[in-house]
Amino acid sequence: MLDITVIILTKDEKLHIARCLDNIKQIAKKVYVIDSFSTDATQEIARGLGADVVEHEWPGNQAAQFNWALDNLSVETEWILRLDADEYLLPELIQELHEKLPEMGEDVSALSLSLARAFCGKILHHGIVNNVKIIRLFRKGRARYENRIMDEHLSVLYGETVELEHQFIDDNRLPIGHFVEKHNNYATREATLLLDAEFHLTDTASLPLDHGREVERKRAQKARYARMPLFWRAFGYFIYRYIIKLGFLDGKEGFLWDFFQGWWYRTLVDAKIYEIKKKCGNDRDKIRALLEVEYGIRI
Repeated sequence: MLDITVIILTKDEKLHIARCLDNIKQIAKKVYVIDSFSTDATQEIARGLGADVVEHEWPGNQAAQFNWALDNLSVETEWILRLDADEYLLPELIQELHEKLPEMGEDVSALSLSLARAFCGKILHHGIVNNVKIIRLFRKGRARYENRIMDEHLSVLYGETVELEHQFIDDNRLPIGHFVEKHNNYATREATLLLDAEFHLTDTASLPLDHGREVERKRAQKARYARMPLFWRAFGYFIYRYIIKLGFLDGKEGFLWDFFQGWWYRTLVDAKIYEIKKKCGNDRDKIRALLEVEYGIRI
């Protein structure tokens, strides 16, 4: 057992929550499940496996929900781990945490973990999904989520960030139809981010906080992507992932992941941008108003 509190945000996660909780019992001293009034058995399963379930209405994004948890939970451990219900740690990462976490110096504020992706039940090893480093484990009081419409990441307030070697897995087992439905909602927020990059819809000025090298690299890539032509960029991104980055080596699951998440999803994002620009032109104020009225996104 390590000096870690795990915080998991849930909404109707009965398919995944038991796997997640069984996995982290090897490291967690305390587990909180922050549930947005699930209508399935999520809460009952979580309580049965020893987690403390706290209900809180969904505020609109993960960053606000997690920051609410940081501000309102009685966390007594030195470290906090943020996980999704459909994620789990590989045994090698659990062992690495047992070996390294107790030896971390006081100057270390956060650990960057390596994220891998599974799709249709298969862990993918090619394309762009392998060995993505993101901050998920941090000392209490030294990190918070940034205020962002989508693609939110933990910001380290001060101190050093250390990268660990081994992986945790994002392995959602819900049907593909659910994936399509969920990504339709994501596409609206992604379109808003790209429009923001082009028209500066929000005040993006912020303190120079540490999100981790991988996050900053990917955001620089996204800024370049935002300047590319609509629709062509989605096709080119699929080719990059599936051919150049060898996504085809992951078989049918690799094709489905790169097609749906790399081409279909990003084409949908571009279609929404095209629709918004057709209605608003390049008028920044009209775009802001349309996003709020028709899409429910307050800038």
